[in-house]
Amino acid sequence: MLTISELAAYAGVTVRAVRHYHAKGLLPEPERDSSGYRRYDAAAVVELVRIRTLADAGVPLSRVRELLSAGEGEFATAVGEIDRRLRAEIRERQRHRERIARLAAGDSLALPAEAVAYLERLRAVGVPDEMVEAERDAWILVAAHLPERMPFYMQVKEAQLDDPGIRELYRELADIAHWPADDPRLVPVADRLVEQFEAVPEEEWDEGSLPEDLAVLLDGVFLARVAGAQTILARFEERGWTGWTNIRRVEQVG
Repeated sequence: MLTISELAAYAGVTVRAVRHYHAKGLLPEPERDSSGYRRYDAAAVVELVRIRTLADAGVPLSRVRELLSAGEGEFATAVGEIDRRLRAEIRERQRHRERIARLAAGDSLALPAEAVAYLERLRAVGVPDEMVEAERDAWILVAAHLPERMPFYMQVKEAQLDDPGIRELYRELADIAHWPADDPRLVPVADRLVEQFEAVPEEEWDEGSLPEDLAVLLDGVFLARVAGAQTILARFEERGWTGWTNIRRVEQVG
């Protein structure tokens, strides 16, 4: 006959686990001997091993008793159900791992691969981190509203980065954001931007435009972050253009 410690050692579990199985009604408690100790026989070892094996396989303890007394067919059916549940849990955990990996990946958390590649290219051409982060936040908003349009938008942005003038402008914009609203350098910057606008066929502006409510939201970010934003937009209008996110020619009256 075995003590509870010896029983636990034979079955490869802890004494605490044995007591837990007693409390759950899975393993019957034996009578105590004259000294007041529980004594277990070989059958108790076999039963405990079966309980441990089912528990280790992921069977909820609430179902272990049912399976211990099940017939062969019933047991096979129950095990099949448990296997399906475990496979579903594995898939869900894999999805959790993928989400954690995206968290660790930074830009990839809320952006598609083509947007991440675009941001990486901005960094590669020397655009300051502050400017890249502003771009990232803007594209997160766009991706949340128009995920199906992101490949097109990124194709346009990648093509723009092929232009050395655009690359230089991006590198300067982080500094421009800190210029005061009356800085005389803002007007030449706005003029350079207008030159870029005028080099783009008008139909391409319409094709790449965002819904107006989203454009207003993104324009608000520009106005809040850049002290000279109003100066730049005012110069745009003087040159016949309006907007920041959805850039358009000003309609001439008369």
